[in-house]
This record gives sequence, C-alpha cells and structure tokens, in this order.
Amino acid sequence: MTALITRDELAKDIANLTVVDALGAEYHAKRHLPGAVPLAPGEVEARAAEVLPDRDAAIVTYCSNVACPNSGQVADKLTKLGYTNVRKYREGIEDWADAGLPLE
Repeated sequence: MTALITRDELAKDIANLTVVDALGAEYHAKRHLPGAVPLAPGEVEARAAEVLPDRDAAIVTYCSNVACPNSGQVADKLTKLGYTNVRKYREGIEDWADAGLPLE
C-alpha cells in the first residue's frame, strides 16, 4: 500500500515534490495543484519515464477525492515500475480547493 501525505504536509513541501494529477489531461487542463503533471492510470507505462525521469524523486499522486481510485492506481503502477518515493494525497483536489489553497 502506498504511503499517504496530508494536505498540510503537501502544502508545506509542494515546491520540493513532483505532484502527479491522476485525473488525466482533460481535468488537468481545467484545474490542478500547482506544478502538477497529468498522468492518468492508463498512461503510466507509456509515459512515466518521459514525465517522471527521476525514479528516486519524491512523488505525490492525487485525484478528485477519497472515492476516486486513480491516485492509488497511478501510485501502485509507479512503484511497480521502480519509483522509490511515491505517496498519495488521498483527499485529492476537492479537499485542496475546499481549504482555499491555490490551483492553476
């Protein structure tokens, strides 16, 4: 199981993390966490090496909310591909936005 990160931890350290929007490009284009890169579950195997070249980077995945499975699916696939420092922001973009934190 992927380790979790809280909203407060993510907000405090977001500049030092690679944030992955697991909702896909269409949702990413509408709004996303600062600096997030889009990578949907079905794209991981094909695009991970291009989008996330450093397998030891601190990566955080997120999707909509706790009911959305995408962030966990992306995190699991990245781990299987050899990424060593992957965490999941389980509460997702809805929690982030509800807290009044910045979006792009």
